[in-house]
Amino acid sequence: MAGSVASDPASQYDVIVIGAGAAGLMCALTAGYRGRRVLALDHASKPGKKILMSGGGRCNFTNLNSTADNFLSHNPPFCISALKRYTPQDFLELVDRHGIEHEEKAPGQLFCKDSAKDILNMLLTECEWAGAEVRLKTVVENISEANSGYRLRTGSGDLTCDSLVIATGGLSIPTMGATGFGYEVARQFELEILPTRAGLVPFTLQPELKEQLAPLSGVSCPVDVQCHNQHFREPMLVTHRGLSGPAMLQISSFWKPGDSLVINLLPACRIAEDLFSLRKTRPQWTIAQYLAQHLPKRFAQAFNELQGWSGPLQEYRNSDIERAANTLGQWSIKPAGTEGYRTAEVTLGGVNTRQLSSKTMAVLERPNLYFIGEVVDVTGHLGGHNFQWAWASGVAAGNDA
Repeated sequence: MAGSVASDPASQYDVIVIGAGAAGLMCALTAGYRGRRVLALDHASKPGKKILMSGGGRCNFTNLNSTADNFLSHNPPFCISALKRYTPQDFLELVDRHGIEHEEKAPGQLFCKDSAKDILNMLLTECEWAGAEVRLKTVVENISEANSGYRLRTGSGDLTCDSLVIATGGLSIPTMGATGFGYEVARQFELEILPTRAGLVPFTLQPELKEQLAPLSGVSCPVDVQCHNQHFREPMLVTHRGLSGPAMLQISSFWKPGDSLVINLLPACRIAEDLFSLRKTRPQWTIAQYLAQHLPKRFAQAFNELQGWSGPLQEYRNSDIERAANTLGQWSIKPAGTEGYRTAEVTLGGVNTRQLSSKTMAVLERPNLYFIGEVVDVTGHLGGHNFQWAWASGVAAGNDA
């Protein structure tokens, strides 16, 4: 409830950002450079834990081709404003100013050449230069209104601020410290939270298929996977738990329990044409030999056995070949589920963006309260897009808070 603001100037800030991850640090340094007195808080012992683990420890820090089309949201146009005003090129210029070497591993996907630590250190250095304080191991126990701002009760005393920014992330990877705190704050101030679920997450399989594919654990092959009119052509990885790799992570954000996935195991081939041609030119060849030309040997052998294909192609009728081609081009499986938040890279859903300003990320009914990054119902595809949203939404709030 409203009350008088604490008189100790050491506990008073213009802006407090809760969350010292990618979005929170970006917001803090942006507001700091505007001359605001800024404090970024985090309950963790280290800042930017997800930055450090991302991209296999190399941090896929942006995607040069990032547009609003690379994001999922119940309100798709919302992300356009922030993304247009802070682009991948803007962040790349910051990276270059700090002399961080990087490489483009896949079209548009930029990674550190050395370590994700370079990106985190850059953000912390910028916070220092901007005069934004970063305070760790600080748990926020309560938030209340105080005059025209907010009072935060923490384990180490009360703090007050004019503007409050929530950058606490989603529920993904709880071992990194993820909690639902941001959603609790949103509910406290009567904001709607759209249903959350794990995104960019590996699939688990039904016991029978899991057992059949078990010998292929560690094998990767390029596929085209479809679900709900969405498709991704990227590598699929068989694991001891199920299916992973970029293709599966991408489609997982569109999949819902009970849905089937349709997988083209040979997206670069005209399978039926190939098999009919081989029957004519090399009638003694088997489907297994054909698969071995295009798939990893172990995968080709196991999948052939799974389908029970045997004998030379000359023994196959037209309908047999068409059926085999259809199986390879439209292999349909129904996952048992996903690995959930434990390994999910992102959280789908979150704070309903229809209650926020797309320009400033502020709550429309409460213009000094902001929500940025993953806590908001904006989720990117794999490949650096989620970091770009963190930078863009952080800058949008930092320029206003």
